[in-house]
Amino acid sequence: MPTMDFRNSTALSDLRLRALFEAAMAGWRLGHVTVRVRYSRGADFSGTCIYTSRKILINLGKHLRYPYMMGTHIARAHGTKGRWFKPVYRIEMLDAYHVVFFIFLHEIYHLLVKRAKRNTRQKESMCDRFATRYLVDRFGLRVFDDRNAPAERFAWDFQDVEGFVGEAQDRRTVRTAALRPRKSTPQVKERQLMLFPVE
Repeated sequence: MPTMDFRNSTALSDLRLRALFEAAMAGWRLGHVTVRVRYSRGADFSGTCIYTSRKILINLGKHLRYPYMMGTHIARAHGTKGRWFKPVYRIEMLDAYHVVFFIFLHEIYHLLVKRAKRNTRQKESMCDRFATRYLVDRFGLRVFDDRNAPAERFAWDFQDVEGFVGEAQDRRTVRTAALRPRKSTPQVKERQLMLFPVE
């Protein structure tokens, strides 16, 4: 089971952040991870993953106001006449916890790619998708396309990001979960169920 050396120098709750991080790490072979959350010196946000020490640095802009529209690189790339571009899709972050948690998930995915012995180059978009899926599924956050319209899920959630790092799963956790009785899935009313510089 992963363990964490966690320190937070922002006004956010230590207990809440730790609970979010530990829940996301459960089921993965991450070993001992060091996490530091602090305010940035001016940027809206930033994150760093140091592979050798398994250290994640999260910087949050103290000046941010919410809801905050965070730009991501989760959309498909499009090409015209040999030139490729990727629209910027945005997630509506309702509070600072969402921003910090997105950064954490993004950087954790970098570690999972390394632990799964995958090529760590050019994985920023996959890291964004991993983080976005978690926030959308758990908190119901909304995703908007480059025209500021609600984005259909299939437009950005088209990769098996968990399967890509399957070798980093804790097999003991997977086997234990398979033995537990399944809970019934609650019915959700029909709506845009899209439920934190990275590339």
